[in-house]
Amino acid sequence: MTTDLRLALTGISGILVTPYGSDGEINPARQEAIVDRAVIAGVHVLVANGNTGEFYALTIDEAETMVHSCAEHVSGRVPLLAGVGRGVRDACRLARSSRQAGASALMVHQPPDPFCAPRGLVDYVRAVCDAADGLPVVLYLRNDAIGIKAIRDLCALPSVIGVKWATPNPLKLAEAISATDPGIVWVGGLAEVWAPAFYAVGARGFTSGLINLWPQRSVAIHAALEAGDYHKANRLIAGMRAFEEIRAEELNGANVTGVKAALTALGHDCGATRPPSSWPLSDAQETALRAFIASNEIRF
Repeated sequence: MTTDLRLALTGISGILVTPYGSDGEINPARQEAIVDRAVIAGVHVLVANGNTGEFYALTIDEAETMVHSCAEHVSGRVPLLAGVGRGVRDACRLARSSRQAGASALMVHQPPDPFCAPRGLVDYVRAVCDAADGLPVVLYLRNDAIGIKAIRDLCALPSVIGVKWATPNPLKLAEAISATDPGIVWVGGLAEVWAPAFYAVGARGFTSGLINLWPQRSVAIHAALEAGDYHKANRLIAGMRAFEEIRAEELNGANVTGVKAALTALGHDCGATRPPSSWPLSDAQETALRAFIASNEIRF
């Protein structure tokens, strides 16, 4: 199972949105069609409670509900990563819940604590690993300032099998890869647009929010990169770059907004985002989004 999971991680890790109803409460049933389309298209791994899933806007109870419902939707067709994080006790509670739900592995969010020490982060992840009782762990690193020593120590924890690298620093990524166990799977954590640069220094696979609306394009980009056809991969990425540019606006505050607005435009309303994310899109952003959808003839 671990071998299959490692291989799957070199593919696409699709970060699922958390749908809300008109009352603003989570509506897990609206996620099922998104999961089905992603699996059919060939997405290799699905992720519950990731950042595109508004992890930090959810209560712990809501996050537990989402991982259970997502496991039901996935139904073992592809591996399911379950995001855990925040305070160490919350993270450990979610680790246990995710294991009970049937998650294949955990994705440990890097704590946003303003007083997070590098060695304290190692203790944090160790506690989560203990709570998960042997479930494989993938680290989600968004800040490489913790240093190579801490990254090496994190990767040396027995349950850690992979790292999603989400900092725009390919040279530091290359250094981290060379400093750690070659069995660790390094995944590009900044979606399609950064995937070629990360591939070039040794990472494989990438995370994607695009899979919620256009999984076929993500799969095509992955196939091109795996074939070493960087020209084709970059051409395909250029065709979806307008979408990622919208998501990157407002200090990245339109990231999930762009995904949910696109789903609404495609007739699959998953509700608004919760503050502090921006909602709705501005008129200019909405115009650009609809032009993107129309020009690529995207259908849900």
